Amino acid sequence: MSASTKLSTTVKALCYLAEAAPAGKTSQEISEGIGINASKLRKIFSLLVKSKMIESNIGTYGGFVLRKNPANIHLQEIYCAIEDRKAFHLNVNKEHVQKNQRSAKLNDFFLELFADIQIEIEDKMKSLTLKQIIDKTK
Repeated sequence: MSASTKLSTTVKALCYLAEAAPAGKTSQEISEGIGINASKLRKIFSLLVKSKMIESNIGTYGGFVLRKNPANIHLQEIYCAIEDRKAFHLNVNKEHVQKNQRSAKLNDFFLELFADIQIEIEDKMKSLTLKQIIDKTK
């Protein structure tokens, strides 16, 4: 799943949970509500549980619930919880780069460009909360 798809899916699921609060929802209910495979959703939710953004309750009335107010959850926090690499990533063939100076300079150019873009993306995501997203999409 691409980073943008994974982020979008995660935000949809968190919006679903926020709107259901304070009641919890099972992964099956959420997956049906947002149109994603339940097993993919559970993988994403395991990351959100680790980051303490959501809580998993077991039992008859079990399910997932938000642990934080949507106004206090920033898009950047969500992104960092589910992604292990940056939005822009350059996979460099080091052996080829060592043999080709032009290729090395181009790689350096793109690494610097991607770093700048990543900062801009993260700053934008820090300015958006889950509540703002919910409000904008009602």
